[in-house]
Amino acid sequence: MALSLYVDTARWRAHQKTVIDQFPGVIPVCKGNGYGFGHERLADEAARFGADMLAVGTTYEAARIKDWFGGDLLVLTPFRRGEEPVPLPDRVVRSVSSVDGVHALVGARVVIECMSSMKRHGVREEELPQLHSAIEDVRLEGFALHLPLDRPDGTDAVEEVIGWMDRLRAARLPLHTMFVSHLRAEEQARLQQQFPQTRFRARIGTRLWLGDHEATQYRGAVLDVTRVAKGDRFGYRQQKAASDGWLVVVAGGTSHGVGLEAPKAMHGVMPRAKGVARAGLATVNRNLSPFVWAGKQRWFAEPPHMQVSILFVPSDAEEPRVGDELVAHLRHTTTQFDRLVER
Repeated sequence: MALSLYVDTARWRAHQKTVIDQFPGVIPVCKGNGYGFGHERLADEAARFGADMLAVGTTYEAARIKDWFGGDLLVLTPFRRGEEPVPLPDRVVRSVSSVDGVHALVGARVVIECMSSMKRHGVREEELPQLHSAIEDVRLEGFALHLPLDRPDGTDAVEEVIGWMDRLRAARLPLHTMFVSHLRAEEQARLQQQFPQTRFRARIGTRLWLGDHEATQYRGAVLDVTRVAKGDRFGYRQQKAASDGWLVVVAGGTSHGVGLEAPKAMHGVMPRAKGVARAGLATVNRNLSPFVWAGKQRWFAEPPHMQVSILFVPSDAEEPRVGDELVAHLRHTTTQFDRLVER
């Protein structure tokens, strides 16, 4: 009995192909937990569709994935002096976001990040003249821009990239390759048309692996079902059942990522109102689980355990049976499955 990730492989791969066709030279990203699929599986998929480079989050991820992927590996976390050295092959390319970092990587293959409107990290315009001497001692693979997902101020992503292309050209720096993130296909096409001598390479993770929501589904197996009456005590904290129904033990707990939730950026009155309502319910131990039974998301009976969750299903719903599987709405990037089932 397990928390399973079901994958419609044909549909999943068909979606991959649409992304690959829209973004020539795409660099698939495999970082974190491998977008819910795991590093090894995504490395296999990238090799299958002929990717020559795979982007990973850290040097530690590169050290693991190097045995599963034979092409180049691009480490997205920028190099910093004093970081723990990790043995890596020459086919690993390091991201660098400072002039000092370029000076420290003599002989290495590097991609230099420029400071975008994300304002996360990157070389600034006033530092570009200092790069001339620095890049003489490295093997420059190109420059990179990591762009924001949303632009509430109405700014144009293409114009931001063009601005940096003009700055780099004015500083007489090589523009053979520009690595970009979070551009639409038509935006990349516009840039490629305007700068035909530069190769634009999109680094894509979420859109590539998770863009078709219907291609994947998590399900938790029912392990036990216990009937309870209103007022019966149960669980670690011996809370009282609010009404007649069933306590349903389902595979999937905190070790799988069940119950984890990242902060959300909320826009508008309705989303904020719903957030306030959820917070109010949580103060009285009412937390909605990700598990669905009989067409409804069911409430946690108590906080999820390490490997299982206990749900409350009221008596007016159909009784779950041991061996049934409940669909679970989980974030791929925070979920660790027990098994993967190809369909």
